[in-house]
Order: sequence, then C-alpha cells, then structure tokens
Amino acid sequence: MYKRSGFLALTTVGVVMCTAGLAPSVSQAVGSAADGGGSYAETHGLTTDDIGHINALNEKALNSGRPGNPTELPPSAGESPGASATADDRVTPPAEPLGSLPDAYRARGDRAATGISNYIRKWQQTYSHRDGRPQQMTEAQREQLSYGCVGVTWVNSGPYPTNKLAFASFDEDRYKDALENTGPRPGETRAEFEGRVAKQSFDETKGFDRARDVASVMNKALENAHDEGTYLSNLKAELTKKNDALSEEGSRSNFYSALRNTPSFKERNGGNHDPSMMKAVIYSKHFWSGQDPRASSDKRKYGDPEAFRPDRNTGLVDMSKDRNTSRSPAAPGESYVNFDYGWFGDQKEANPDNTIWTHANHYHSPGGAMGPMQVYESKFRSWSSGYTDFDRGTYIVTFIPKSWNTAPAKVKQGWP
Repeated sequence: MYKRSGFLALTTVGVVMCTAGLAPSVSQAVGSAADGGGSYAETHGLTTDDIGHINALNEKALNSGRPGNPTELPPSAGESPGASATADDRVTPPAEPLGSLPDAYRARGDRAATGISNYIRKWQQTYSHRDGRPQQMTEAQREQLSYGCVGVTWVNSGPYPTNKLAFASFDEDRYKDALENTGPRPGETRAEFEGRVAKQSFDETKGFDRARDVASVMNKALENAHDEGTYLSNLKAELTKKNDALSEEGSRSNFYSALRNTPSFKERNGGNHDPSMMKAVIYSKHFWSGQDPRASSDKRKYGDPEAFRPDRNTGLVDMSKDRNTSRSPAAPGESYVNFDYGWFGDQKEANPDNTIWTHANHYHSPGGAMGPMQVYESKFRSWSSGYTDFDRGTYIVTFIPKSWNTAPAKVKQGWP
C-alpha cells in the first residue's frame, strides 16, 4: 500500500470524506431537531480518536485546496509502507490485476457493502471501460477513490465534483401550511421547529426525477451535435418545446456553460470539443444548510430554512455558498459529518426506488484510527433517508465521455 503525506489539490474543505467523530458518546447526536436516521457518527461507529484525525485532515485540505497549489500527485504519493505517520493517515490502496473477478458484496436490506480492493476489481470489470476495453485503475484513480464517498463519485465522473448543476424539490405550500397550522414539539425551540419543517418540505424523489428529466433533455441535445453552438441550439429548442423554465436561463448561466466547463470535454480522449461524444449523468450530495458564518448560531445548529432552496420554476439550487461546512453542535459532545456523496451515473431503471447509489463510509485508513474504507451500493430509499447531519439533498448533472462506462445503464446491487 502507498502512504500519502500530501494531498491532491481541488479536494478543498470537503476532504474529511463522509466522516465525523462524536465525543464522548455517540448517542448525544441522536434525536436532534432535524429529523433523520440518526447521526453519521453513530451509524458508522466513529470514536473520539477519529475527530483528531479528521480535523487534521481537514486543516491540510483547507491549505492544499487554495488556488495556486499543484494539481498533480506529489512525489510522496509513492512512499513506502514504512513512511512516517502523519495526521493524514489516508492510504492509497494497491493495484488489482485487471483480470481479477470481484466477490459478491455483503448484502443487508437495502444496502450491500464491500472492501475497497473488491470495489476496484468490480470497477475494472464493469465500470472502467474506455471504447469497449476494460482499463486497470491507475494510481491517480486509486488515490482519488481513497477519499471515501466523494472519491467514489470522483473516480467515476473524472474531475473533482463541482456541484454547479444541482437540482432539488421544495414544497412551499407544505412548508407554509406547517408553519401556520402546527407548532414546535415539546421541548423544541422555534428555530428547531422551523429547521425541521424546512427539511421535511424537501422531496428527494422529485428532486432526483427533475435531475433525470434535465439529463435526458441534455442527452437528446447532444446527439449529432458536433460543436457547442449546435448543442446549445438543440438544448434550447428541446426545452422550449417542453415549456421548461430552463429555456429562460441566461446564456452565461451554469446551465448553458456546463458542457464547455467540463474538463473531459476538452481532452483528446474525452469529448475533444465534440458534444456528440459526451453524455449527461447524475450524482448526489447531502449536506447541511446552515453554512453562512454570519448567520445566527441557531441556523448553524438547526438549519437555515431559506438556504439552498431550489428555484421554484427551474429546480436549480444555487450552490455557490456551499462551503462544505458541517452542522454546528447544539449540545456538548455532538459532532457531524460535513457531506455525503452518492454516484448514480446513467442507470435506466424507471422506478427511483430500484435505482442503486454507490458511496462509502469514510476515507481509506486501514492502519489508522478510521480503519479500512467500505464501499456501499444502496437502493434509493436507503440513500435518500440521510442522517441528522444533513437537511439538504441535491441531485447533480455532470458530463462524461460516452466512451466511458462508469455509468452503466443497469446496476445490480451486490454484484455479481
């Protein structure tokens, strides 16, 4: 295995990778105002020791992610297993032979789990194909994967996730009705009540469906469009035909500039400036709304009802103020994970409940406090249920070359 003492740039503040610590007792984060399936820390058995490792990792990421830092793997990426330990105990998993077949995952209910090496074997057999040929996962890709949940999305989408084309669904009427006709639960403050009602007014299924509908229109516009102008013309025509509010987005908006800003669109082995060589795919991000450092402490603890709401007409979420900041503790001993990523790709399953989302528990640290990384394949209901750590779930459209098979149309949970 290869020990890293440095970081890839572009990991920015979110590098803590789907992990959180809890001290002194994991039970303290459960039952917080924002409803969810318990805290991430409780579910994944994270300890007090984990907090120090994660915080140290996050501090390094804040520095390495600033503009001007190198984007290539530093020389330390290939250090031997005997390299001195640092606060970054993340480890790049070793290469797996291209011909090695994966074992079946361990399935339990709506989630199946496996180790990172087995996922690499599956990826090489199923997801790695370029122009119909399987590829061995490179050291750079294994480095990306080692970051955990965002690593799974990263290695499949190519560039580090930028989250610019995010969609969600918020029921304004339900929210207003609850505020007017219900009140706080016993012992619940007004801020807790408003944060909880806002969270409950989001519909992840509708948000996902909206993202899929948009991706479908984009893919139709990409067909036989050999230059960006033709693609944009096709896209606007399709949206206008559907009377979709996205047709009114400005020409310089994230929506219409998304393709040209996708790195693989410009690469010789990607789209090479030919839109017809690209396809729109989907991933998801769960995160906390109360990220504004100028907001009240209540909003950082219990959620900001006004933050990260989708545009009522388009469904687009403005993610420009997403700082990857975790929820603030409401009581001593609480601590929360900052985000969770799930990879969907280009599955054709019509029923959202039967779709499979690939994610992970935390960064890969087999010899450290965190332990080895586990990769999950979860059905939509399991993925979208979230944790008390999050009150926002977005579904994000990005582009990858059609020759990549990192987005197979059919994913079988716990394959093979």
